Amino acid sequence: MATGPDQTGELTRALISVSGVVQGVGFRPFVYQLAGTLGLAGTVRNTVSGVEIDVEGPLKSIEGLLVELQESPPPRAQVTGIRIAAAEATGRSGFEIGHSRNEGSGQLVSPDSCTCDDCLAELFDPSDRRFHYPFINCTNCGPRFTIIESLPYDRHLTTMKIFPMCPDCRDEYEDPGNRRFHAEPNACPVCGPSLWLAGADGKALPVSDPVAAAAAAVRRGEIVAIKGLGGFQLACLATDVAAVQKLRHRKHRPHKPFAIMVESADDAALHCQMSAVERRLLESVERPIVLMEQLDDSDISPAVAPNLGQLGMMLPCAPLHFLLMAELKTPLVMTSGNLSEEPICRTNEDASHRLQGIADSFLFHDRNIISTYDDSVTFVAGGEPRLLRRARGYAPLPVKIPVSGEPVMAAGAELKNTFCITRGDDAFISQHIGDLKDVETLLQYERTVSLYERLLGIHPGYIACDSHPDYISTAYSLERNAAPAKIQHHMAHVASCLAENGFTDKAIGVALDGTGLGDDGAIWGGEFFVGGLRSGFDRAAHFEYMPLLGGEAAVREPWRMALAVTWEYFPAGVPFVADRLGISDKKLQLLLRQLEVGLNCPQTSSCGRLFDAVGALAMKRLSVSYEAQAAIEFEALAARELKQASQLPDGSGGRRVTDNMASKVTGVDDPASGASSTLLPGSPSYRFSIDRGVSPWILSPARVIKRAVSNLMAGETAGLVSRRFHNGVAEAIVRTSLGLAEKHSLTAVALSGGVFQNRLLFELVKSGLEREGLDPLMHRQVPVNDGGISLGQAVIASYQYRKT
Repeated sequence: MATGPDQTGELTRALISVSGVVQGVGFRPFVYQLAGTLGLAGTVRNTVSGVEIDVEGPLKSIEGLLVELQESPPPRAQVTGIRIAAAEATGRSGFEIGHSRNEGSGQLVSPDSCTCDDCLAELFDPSDRRFHYPFINCTNCGPRFTIIESLPYDRHLTTMKIFPMCPDCRDEYEDPGNRRFHAEPNACPVCGPSLWLAGADGKALPVSDPVAAAAAAVRRGEIVAIKGLGGFQLACLATDVAAVQKLRHRKHRPHKPFAIMVESADDAALHCQMSAVERRLLESVERPIVLMEQLDDSDISPAVAPNLGQLGMMLPCAPLHFLLMAELKTPLVMTSGNLSEEPICRTNEDASHRLQGIADSFLFHDRNIISTYDDSVTFVAGGEPRLLRRARGYAPLPVKIPVSGEPVMAAGAELKNTFCITRGDDAFISQHIGDLKDVETLLQYERTVSLYERLLGIHPGYIACDSHPDYISTAYSLERNAAPAKIQHHMAHVASCLAENGFTDKAIGVALDGTGLGDDGAIWGGEFFVGGLRSGFDRAAHFEYMPLLGGEAAVREPWRMALAVTWEYFPAGVPFVADRLGISDKKLQLLLRQLEVGLNCPQTSSCGRLFDAVGALAMKRLSVSYEAQAAIEFEALAARELKQASQLPDGSGGRRVTDNMASKVTGVDDPASGASSTLLPGSPSYRFSIDRGVSPWILSPARVIKRAVSNLMAGETAGLVSRRFHNGVAEAIVRTSLGLAEKHSLTAVALSGGVFQNRLLFELVKSGLEREGLDPLMHRQVPVNDGGISLGQAVIASYQYRKT
């Protein structure tokens, strides 16, 4: 606990510097009111590095102030440091909020915050002057990060500078007893931003109530583009099949699931199986999208999330969302305002141009957005919330890391990109940027890097990037530094998990994903490492190399992997597989010749591609329109199989998929299938062989492929094949981790990589490791997919630079 200055006497003076998230969260008004209560005199002001308090009065009162600063700050504040210096008392009286100072280094910036209950009460109170005003906010809620141009956080350094406050708003802003005291985005219908509805051509329409008119358009089955907190969103009725299909056609997004906005958690419970943890996450101030199991009697259109069995639900966040949902009182598709894979639109002009032909009308407003902000995406696994996409509500808050040194900028991965900038032991991971192959996304990336460096007050000289020479993020790094630290993709995955958990000892690292360049030139993706952040990592085991038939084409056409692994491991099954996948005899002969000579068939150890292969075999999935579609649908099949089995009269088939689906385990042998399982009751598995006589160890799927093809030839259902495959992969991970743990005398196992977005697999592995006495380390604050790569790059580079 912080203590007061070492002075005696009735009056004393302290100069207090507070760092953390202390701007844009009502911190100065909090200090002002607290000082008045304690009878203290002095000044509180923003600085570029935080908040500065110059206070004098009785020593006990100053000590009381320090205790409150640390133990009871405003709800959205995060105090990370308090520095105190003694000074000579001057005998001042009164306390004031002083002008901000620009000296110092950058501090922490608050994320945008969901509308608070007090503002909501005013928003729907007909007698309040802000009744139905879509930009209502106070010191406890509203826009922050998306409107800040530079620090300190003062109105004239935000996009609100073009809206001078009217006398009423100014009175609130200057009244210490008002919750809008020094609320920088404070505004009302008289002086603040305004909202209007425009037609498909972007021209304003003559409507008196833009929200009501937009709601009416949605009811007619139209698509409305809405300017939200961090960019545009596209909305339509989630129960209207025709409207959802129209949105898919116009947005060029044939299958990828849409998110759904509902008015309350109780409304979400009408469509999804919801645990207490999921409800808390849904209702949290961050307001993320939460992936939950869909109920069978939900009336949400099947076109919203085809073939998945789960829905991404979210609640209103901004006042405009609350107004629209109150008007409609029905679930809405609420998806990013862009064409597929492009960045979301940020300005009215950009939306009018890029969303023309998609939106039937636009809800525009004139408050500018500095930084685009997607919705964050979460799910609950192992009873805890986990991030799939880190954006609104979470970024740009830092993650504490177990290393401190010179600032490092890590460029991140090519897909699901985030970048990371370190300052001391804080790692600032950007909001989700997206696919850097798109030119618009690359421009957004560069703009956002500049914004973070400006807000943080640093321009790192040390740069880290992926070891893949062709990544655009690598090219960006080379432009900034001729010799960046090149970090292998999967080692960065493991390092990200270790760093997030503050784990600096040696551990086993399991990195499973789609593709990433390996140190031997092959395409990795099913890797086991032994090592640590300080020592580095050695590749200890991996899935056996398989031919990636057609190279990158195999990612878009998973039938290629299905044919390749059948040819590799069960040649007798090739005719059946070719017929099942609709491959003509002529085309088959060409493909087999291609495999024989290895033409455009790079070798891969990718666990993600193995999921694609077996998923394509089981489901006859020939092509995909979004990343990992085959694997995601394959997981859904296993979940449905388990759910159906749990409903059998004798309960012999297993359990319904829940947050703790793998909490009860038993050993089950399946002589008929030649496999055994130690994972789910009544759930046999396809067993991988592990060759420990080589270094690194090799996990071979030969028996798995032979058994899966044989089962399909015998008429087994795709669901049962999926169930056995999931168990087999999980069992192989647990067995390999246990063997490495025994060999190297380790107990911690870090789990990372996009394959662990698979909730069923994750929970099977987690429970299996715990059952064997191992300690699984998991992601919580950082995405398990490539969105977490930048953190691992930054931490590895930090340790490397310390050694130079």
